[in-house]
Amino acid sequence: MAINQNHTSEELNGVKCAVVEKNVSKERAGFLKSLLEFNKYTVEVAASPAPKTVPAKPLAEGEIAPPPPAPAPETFTVGVTDVMFNPINAIFGRILHTPDHHVVTDAYWHQREQISHDEIPYFEWKY
Repeated sequence: MAINQNHTSEELNGVKCAVVEKNVSKERAGFLKSLLEFNKYTVEVAASPAPKTVPAKPLAEGEIAPPPPAPAPETFTVGVTDVMFNPINAIFGRILHTPDHHVVTDAYWHQREQISHDEIPYFEWKY
């Protein structure tokens, strides 16, 4: 069990993993998987469980049933088999690298920029 929320771990696809991100889209999961595999981590991606639904209350006589809720979008949980991995420490500790051999920045990690500008310190970056 994690002491705080920075080091969460779960069993994904039968393997104990450090959770990198939860409830991400298929595209985001693909980006993270390729980036982490480039950095020599073994990545597990599993479908996130569907959100719990509350049973509908019985309808009164003459009341019209509301439309069914829209289906939840398909989301995924991304994890790495290195249970000591922490994405915050990896980004700000400058451990991860991009395929073009730049250091992964916070903006690159969150896909706000296509090229990692690691020459600019994160505390000087203007969004």
